[in-house]
Amino acid sequence: MKKIEAIIRKSKFDDIKKALHGIEVNFFSYWDVTGVGNEKQGHVYRGVAYSTSDIQRRYLTIVVSDDFLQKTVDTLLKSAYTGNVGDGKIFVSDIIEGYRIRTSENGQAGIN
Repeated sequence: MKKIEAIIRKSKFDDIKKALHGIEVNFFSYWDVTGVGNEKQGHVYRGVAYSTSDIQRRYLTIVVSDDFLQKTVDTLLKSAYTGNVGDGKIFVSDIIEGYRIRTSENGQAGIN
């Protein structure tokens, strides 16, 4: 099993959620987070300058089987893409074991 952590633009969340449901990733967790990015210059919107040093993002956590990893990552890459600085990051790590609390099932059965 693999754990995918993705930090994305909040504005892309609905597109990403729809894309994940489209490939049958029907469960994931998410949080609103604030981060600090590499971009140092501010932006001007309608004549008002604002800082880009603190960035509002959404943090997703998804656990998938090993054979479903690439399909899920490709979906995230495609649906989160805008081509602009700040599109986000994706991290993948190994999960040793997973359990469903209600039934005590573990492994693949525990995450489906």
